Amino acid sequence: MTTPHNSAIKGNIAETVLLPGDPLRAKFIAENFLQDVEQFNAVRNMFGYTGTYNGKRVSVMGTGMGCASIGIYSYELIHMYGVKNLIRIGSCGAYDENLKLFDIVLAIGASTDTNFAYQYDLPGTFSATASWELLSNAKKIADENGIHTVVGNIVTSDVFYHDSPDDWKRWAKMGIVAAEMESYALYCNASRAGVNALTILTVSDSIARQSETTPEQREKGFKDMMKIALELA
Repeated sequence: MTTPHNSAIKGNIAETVLLPGDPLRAKFIAENFLQDVEQFNAVRNMFGYTGTYNGKRVSVMGTGMGCASIGIYSYELIHMYGVKNLIRIGSCGAYDENLKLFDIVLAIGASTDTNFAYQYDLPGTFSATASWELLSNAKKIADENGIHTVVGNIVTSDVFYHDSPDDWKRWAKMGIVAAEMESYALYCNASRAGVNALTILTVSDSIARQSETTPEQREKGFKDMMKIALELA
């Protein structure tokens, strides 16, 4: 069975999948961290690979940017390919001035300005949260490897270039530590299906500090985040 967005057949993809937004980051991880790698997808250049890490089978696949994109890929991975653990490894913009470039955030929950959860016709506002199993194990792995992490709430936004550039300060007042564009949809899809999801983010830029990393650093330089995710897988 294939989908309009994934040429894999069932069995090509492991039960645990790492999900970077950038498909080139998926390629980098597959080529540098996995053994016995086989590529299962290149549709729309959204590269996907399966290999082994420390003897355990694991997959990695790009998701693109935004809730619409990761919503499609994560839904298909869960419902068409039987994936049980989805670990987003992405970049974020820091709202907390205590966060520095390359710091790592474990997202316990995702607020949002999107309408992704409207499809469920709920009688209120859905709070999208991570799997406690994945979150607690990720924190333990990070601590054991001496990798500093911040566990906090993030915001998933549909807008990258905001017309009101100071809106981030409102989120920061509510304790939101960072912003990105995918996790709310991932957490919703996982919650609805009863599977596990976690977002691990590296600070690629700081809105509070007005600093940023380069595109090459974002593709290849977030190795502590990759280590946590792979050990977790």
